[in-house]
Amino acid sequence: MGDAMGGGRITAVLGPTNTGKTHYAIERMLAHRTGVIGLPLRLLAREVYDRIVAARGPSVVALVTGEERIVPPRTQYWVCTVEAMPTGMGADFLAIDEIQLCADPERGHVFTDRLLHARGLHETLFMGSDSMRSVIAQLVPKAQFMRRERFSRLTYSGSKKISRMPARAAIVGFSVDDVYAIAELLRRQKGGAAVVMGALSPRTRNAQVEMYQNGDVDYLVATDAIGMGLNLDVTHVAFSSTIKFDGRRMRYLMPNELAQIAGRAGRYQTDGTFGVTGEAEPFDAEVIEAIEEHRFTPQKKLNWRNPRLEFGSPDRLIASLEMAPSDPALVKAREADDLQALKTLSTLKTVRPRLRTARDTKLLWDVCRIPDFRGISHGEHTSLLERIFEFLHEYGRVPDDWLATQVKRIDRTEGNIDTLSKRLAYIRTWTYVAQRENWVDDESHWREATRAVEDRLSDALHGALTQRFVDRRTSVLLRRLKQKEGLVADVNDKGEVTVEGEFVGRLEGFRFMQDKAATPDEAKTLAAAAMAALAPEFNLRADRFYNAPDTEMDFTDQGGLMWGEHAVGKLVPGDDALKPRAVAFVDDAVATDVAEKVQRRLQHFIDRKVATLFEPLLNMSRDETLTGLARGFAFRLVENLGVIPREQIAQEVKELDQDARGALRKHGVRFGQYTIFMPLLLKPAPTRLRLLLWALNAKFDEFPDAPPPGLVTIPAADHAPDGYYTMSGYRLSGQRAIRIDMLERLADLLRSQDSRAGFEANPDMLSITGMTLEQFADLMEGLGYKADKSERVKMKTVDQVISDDAMPAGEPEVPEAADLSGIAADLPDEGEAPSAEFAQPVPAEDEASEFDETELPEGVAVDAGVVEEETEEFYTFTWGGNRGGNRNANRGPRRGAQGENAGGERPLGKKGGGKPQGKKGGKPRRDGGRDGRDGGRDGGNQPKTFSARPPKKEKAIDPDNPFAALMALKDKK
Repeated sequence: MGDAMGGGRITAVLGPTNTGKTHYAIERMLAHRTGVIGLPLRLLAREVYDRIVAARGPSVVALVTGEERIVPPRTQYWVCTVEAMPTGMGADFLAIDEIQLCADPERGHVFTDRLLHARGLHETLFMGSDSMRSVIAQLVPKAQFMRRERFSRLTYSGSKKISRMPARAAIVGFSVDDVYAIAELLRRQKGGAAVVMGALSPRTRNAQVEMYQNGDVDYLVATDAIGMGLNLDVTHVAFSSTIKFDGRRMRYLMPNELAQIAGRAGRYQTDGTFGVTGEAEPFDAEVIEAIEEHRFTPQKKLNWRNPRLEFGSPDRLIASLEMAPSDPALVKAREADDLQALKTLSTLKTVRPRLRTARDTKLLWDVCRIPDFRGISHGEHTSLLERIFEFLHEYGRVPDDWLATQVKRIDRTEGNIDTLSKRLAYIRTWTYVAQRENWVDDESHWREATRAVEDRLSDALHGALTQRFVDRRTSVLLRRLKQKEGLVADVNDKGEVTVEGEFVGRLEGFRFMQDKAATPDEAKTLAAAAMAALAPEFNLRADRFYNAPDTEMDFTDQGGLMWGEHAVGKLVPGDDALKPRAVAFVDDAVATDVAEKVQRRLQHFIDRKVATLFEPLLNMSRDETLTGLARGFAFRLVENLGVIPREQIAQEVKELDQDARGALRKHGVRFGQYTIFMPLLLKPAPTRLRLLLWALNAKFDEFPDAPPPGLVTIPAADHAPDGYYTMSGYRLSGQRAIRIDMLERLADLLRSQDSRAGFEANPDMLSITGMTLEQFADLMEGLGYKADKSERVKMKTVDQVISDDAMPAGEPEVPEAADLSGIAADLPDEGEAPSAEFAQPVPAEDEASEFDETELPEGVAVDAGVVEEETEEFYTFTWGGNRGGNRNANRGPRRGAQGENAGGERPLGKKGGGKPQGKKGGKPRRDGGRDGRDGGRDGGNQPKTFSARPPKKEKAIDPDNPFAALMALKDKK
């Protein structure tokens, strides 16, 4: 390196980015026998070094940076960082790149020193921004100027979301956190991104750039380090921020700084664009024009620090470093880290006594120039420098064992990105120490050792960055799609999908489900790649599904439609409650014909399911022989899916004559005392579908579940919607709901009791309900009866005593009535004929004229002496009249108006469903109404008359009655 008085031509090659300035400098250097080029970044120095080695071979090219030193014996060309450029060489050629960094507040004084003093013997080049023209002309009068124009256009494209970022784009952040956050977002939405930061080692940076350059990823996330001459295939540069921390404060970037970074877009003759993304404010028109036209405010002041240092004492050294410049174009640089460290160390009691000679001061200054690669506090950094200075001053070397300990602590490749980055920063301190001449005993060993550790950490960091910020599955698939290559998809018998050998997710029915390890954003990207390869599979699946039997399909209580274990659709309300519509679950990207085929098959399934399970109801609706009131009543029944509480249609029932009722009974309609229903529709399968269709038609947000099949009674559900119990085939009474067919059988038994004088529950009543006596009392109160609990002496007979004495000791007594509420009742399964007991009609009061009342057998008194007494509890039930109601209304489901329970059902004993008042000790009354057939529904307030009546004439059996055969068998007994 020469000085300012050296001969030779001095040329300033100025212009915007992408003008080939660095390429021109390399050509000029290789035209000379020897040369030196200074570059702003270690990364860029490595790039230029590789290019010159490719041209001239490694034996004549040296690479010298703060942490790397490759110097062959026959070196002709030196590639260096500006700070590490050797002095006193007298090379034929010398070049300094990015000369505009003379104005940088941190490093500017080093570049200014090279501008003023570094010269080649025959040729000197300064490359940089055109804003340096006037200040160079002022400080270097001999300089000639060469203007180079940009090869391609650079235009502003505004603001873009990261999700809409074009391929081959670089997104710039100004902090590590920003870079990582952006890279993570790109991995989710675009398959991944390469990461480039100045703090990365050249090995890590090159591996990341290679991943971007070869197309593994289409996006690059970087700090402003890419503005320093890194040659990348970038077409768009997006700023995520326009504010950076410059070492002292947060500040906005100047237009020329923005242009330096934006200029990375567009290589050679390919045009480029720049813009903003995220929360960055759009550029002003003046800034846009300046960047596009490459016109910036000329640089007027350059940072300077006195290069002529005095080492007589620490104080004289500090004074020389703080000397002010005499030229008005120069401004004293702010206090750098090395000067801060010098001021701190020179005052320490452990250091100050050692500074006796100029050589000692020079050594301290060399130690203070070790950069703070670790970025830790000033105190920790100076403590490390203090230790190194003590070793060098006392032993002339850094001890091997101490250095080995420091390196060994760092030589570990496990950990996350932040941990590996910190270790890389730490090893850079020791690579810097190993590069200094005479600081370690075996320089070659320690240079190789620290370089090997840095390489291992660099590879580990590259792997960690790739693992975190690149989804290789997505990037591979997207690259194949971009290259228009045919993708090969495979689906195994478990539905697992692989594309080009990469597991991407699974097929559930006709929907592609992203691998759970991926995020929703990644699912969108993967789906785009996978769906292109899955089209044949969807067609095959649609054909198999269309030809599948109904037995492979089912519906859920919430309206889902299943094919095996996969949801393939759902039900939505149709024009009629019995005509729901099927909606297929098919990905939007699936072909239209596939979606239509799946939808048609689902509609066929649900239509046939309704036709099968509701066949009696549909047959009745299509019976043209039903006319007048019977047809209207049939319509009401169809409208209510085959089950209606009697109190809701009491008037319509009154108006039906016996012929109309007979016509309806032929279709299986049963006129119960409390419910009008079709027994065949109480089976579990029709009940489950009825409840679903009802909830679907009511448009509930959440559908209630069907009760477990076959239970006689079920517990009252909290917050059950109105109509739930009726549609489930139950009637709420007390704390439980009883199945409506079993309630009719119970009502038949209750009609034979003297409800005015009071009666007790007999075993048949308890057997029908499957309840304990206490539970039965609660049920009866819910039906409108009054339950009086009492105690009495239980009489034991001699036979009972003998039986009790014969029982083994410790044997438990048999309870009076076991709780059988969870035992399945005698409803026949779907497809079976009703049993005789189930099919036997239980006449309501309006059917008294059709059936003879069955006399219950009289109890048989036990003719035995009483030998022992015992107390027992019993209930006496009397009709409560209009008192009725559910005494547990606050504990059970919501109640309707006018005493109705959930489902609009009045408790037994209310008008329209009351218990008739029979004569004391006799059979219940059958008057109460105009025709004496309506169970006392309108006769409660009528004048009562009593008269004897002749014996009832035997009525002929109705040949249309489906139970005629059973009755005929009864008569033959």
